[in-house]
Amino acid sequence: MSNHYYSDKPQVAHDRKATETILRGFSLRFVTDAGVFSKNGIDYGSRVLIDVMEIPSGAHVLDVGCGYGPMGLTAAKLVPDGHVTMIDINERAVELSKENAKANGINNVTVMQSNLLAEVEKEDFDVILTNPPIRAGKETVHIIFEQAHRHLKVGGSLWIVIQKKQGAPSAKSKLESLFGRVEEVTKDKGYRIFKAVKTEEVAEG
Repeated sequence: MSNHYYSDKPQVAHDRKATETILRGFSLRFVTDAGVFSKNGIDYGSRVLIDVMEIPSGAHVLDVGCGYGPMGLTAAKLVPDGHVTMIDINERAVELSKENAKANGINNVTVMQSNLLAEVEKEDFDVILTNPPIRAGKETVHIIFEQAHRHLKVGGSLWIVIQKKQGAPSAKSKLESLFGRVEEVTKDKGYRIFKAVKTEEVAEG
């Protein structure tokens, strides 16, 4: 089926909408469309993650499953001296993220279509952000966690939002098997925010 938000080429008819919102104190304008995740506005889970994510100055950041760009573009605004790579399997989402970056005057981003982390195979990051595609299945989500661990620098952090009823406990167990330290940063309306830090011991083990 090619109309899921995790399809590479959504076939559903276009239904473009513009929305304005404030994220981390920045007024941002987004164009959304049918066939992408949360087309009617930024979903609650992403907002919870955006509100608490910590991005060091100058960080090299990766947004996995960027959709039309709220997390990655907010991250880019937070670290104007850093760089954010935004990836999504969905070509419509990728085009929207590029459009939204330009419309908001955000230049420190690279947006590309990628199946999981395939297109960033040679890169390492200080911070990785993801609102994982739960509907794509647990196996896909766990692959994202594994690939994120591989592409984080030692001391780098993976930030995830996931609902308790959509597998937060198993997600945390998987993260604990990969990372040296996993913290539940906050919870809000059933959403859990996990921060997983890549420690030297795990990286070498």
